[in-house]
Amino acid sequence: MKFLIDAQLPPSLAPWLRGKGHEAEHVAAVAGLDAPDAMIWDLAVKNDSVIVTKDRDFIDWARSRSPRARVVWVRFGNMRRDVLQGLLDQAWPDLENALATDVTVIEVGR
Repeated sequence: MKFLIDAQLPPSLAPWLRGKGHEAEHVAAVAGLDAPDAMIWDLAVKNDSVIVTKDRDFIDWARSRSPRARVVWVRFGNMRRDVLQGLLDQAWPDLENALATDVTVIEVGR
C-alpha cells in the first residue's frame, strides 16, 4: 500500500510506514511543505496513495469528491514524534485491518 503523509505530521512517519512494508512519502519530499490541499489530493489520487493527515478538510473531501482518495485521519493531539509513533504502533493492528477494507476514512486516535 502507498501512503502520502501530510505536512502537519512528522517526516519520520514515512520510514516508520516503510518499516511496516509499505511505500510512504512525506509531502515535503514530493510537493513541499506549503503544497495546497488540492495538490496533495491530486497526488494521492494519481498515485493511489492513502493520505495520512490531521486535516479535517481531507475527511470532508473523501466523503464528497470524486475521484476519491482514502484518508487516515490522525486524531491524536500535538506530541513528540516518539510518542506519536508509539501510539500508532499500538493502533497498527486495527489500522491495518481497516486498511484491508474499502473504507474511505479511517480514524485513529479517538
